[in-house]
Amino acid sequence: MRTFLKILTLFIAVGAVGGAVMMWMDPTGVSWGGEPMLDLLRAKMPWPEVLFKDFIPSGFALLAVNGLPQIFAALMLFKNHRWAYWACLACGIILMLWIVLEWWIWGFVALSNIYFMLGLVEVIGAVFCIRRFR
Repeated sequence: MRTFLKILTLFIAVGAVGGAVMMWMDPTGVSWGGEPMLDLLRAKMPWPEVLFKDFIPSGFALLAVNGLPQIFAALMLFKNHRWAYWACLACGIILMLWIVLEWWIWGFVALSNIYFMLGLVEVIGAVFCIRRFR
């Protein structure tokens, strides 16, 4: 299970880092189909004139909320840190909350649904390991 969680946390981290880089490389979202999402962000989120002129702040948020914590959890797993499973549990919950926010903004989108399921699997795996390795 530890190996599975290592792979899962790294996969989620790579997705978050890749998404952040994509947002920074094309902050308008035109090249990757995100342009219509910017209007929805502006309509539903606070401070649209500051935070949602483009996707640059969203890229930093994605990296800070999902990318870096998942990398940190993966490193803890690789180092056999005693709190590694708890870090995975927290990361899975954070990812699911992030996706719930996305559902509120954009509705159900296939990629969001997949990442919600990955977060749920991460939570289940972490809980299993926490209970098993007490």
